[in-house]
Amino acid sequence: MKVLLCGELDAAEWATWHAALSAALPGAEWLDLPQARRDPAAVRAAVVANPPPGSLQGLPGLGLIQSLWAGVDRLLQDDTLPQGVPLARMVDPAMSAAMAETALWAVLSLQRDFYVYAEQQRQGLWRAWPQRSAADVRVLVLGQGEMGRAVSARLASQGFPVKGWRRDGGALEPLLARADIVVNLLPLTPQTRGILAAPLFKALPPGAALVNLGRGAHVVDADLQAVLDSGHLRHAVLDVFHTEPLPAAHPWWGHPRVTVLPHTAAQTDPRTAAAVAAANLVALQEGRPLSHRVERSRGY
Repeated sequence: MKVLLCGELDAAEWATWHAALSAALPGAEWLDLPQARRDPAAVRAAVVANPPPGSLQGLPGLGLIQSLWAGVDRLLQDDTLPQGVPLARMVDPAMSAAMAETALWAVLSLQRDFYVYAEQQRQGLWRAWPQRSAADVRVLVLGQGEMGRAVSARLASQGFPVKGWRRDGGALEPLLARADIVVNLLPLTPQTRGILAAPLFKALPPGAALVNLGRGAHVVDADLQAVLDSGHLRHAVLDVFHTEPLPAAHPWWGHPRVTVLPHTAAQTDPRTAAAVAAANLVALQEGRPLSHRVERSRGY
């Protein structure tokens, strides 16, 4: 089987993925884009990392588009993406475990005021704050896909009272009123774009906090800055942004109530992700159902 490997990958990254995928599925012939264009009808599948628009056009034998990334919002924004070809997102248990670790770190740090102590260190201020137990900190996880469920389970195992919400799962506002920390892991769709905005923030109790591990476009930055500056929200941990890398002049860099991560909450590990992609390619080859298919109408 001939498989196209393409996307936002430099030469070293392409080589790393090529090696991992070749090890996971040695029977496949892995092609770059120029090689695929020489015999487009022979290309049976494409393994992609946000490929340039138009990359997947003119491949009449294409039976699967397998994303290497968990989020497929950028892929779905590409009007040239072949419409009749199944699209699968990356669902890697190792990535879900890494996301759960990041969420646990962020929630624990908010529970124990470690971000406050980091700011006090910069100010040379020695001050102890009352210590809360996990049982006293209510966490709301937005999004209950693979990662959202993994995060919810990990936090609950540490004693935090956890509620989960998905967009088709009923009213959100009553849950917000009883949340001390909101962890966002929603997929980015037209319905969730800008959901982390003034109405949501104002529905939270004073002193609540936000952990955004979803997408930068979920947040209305001006609204978040306003509730942080007013003190209604005490802190925000942000891993994703509208523009990445985060511009040097962006106010988040120096904001005392914001912790910035460089989109590293759960990085894709080529070793484990290659095995996930290979399993779907084998399923395609054998005519079995594909895993983690994207419903394009829903956006995930």
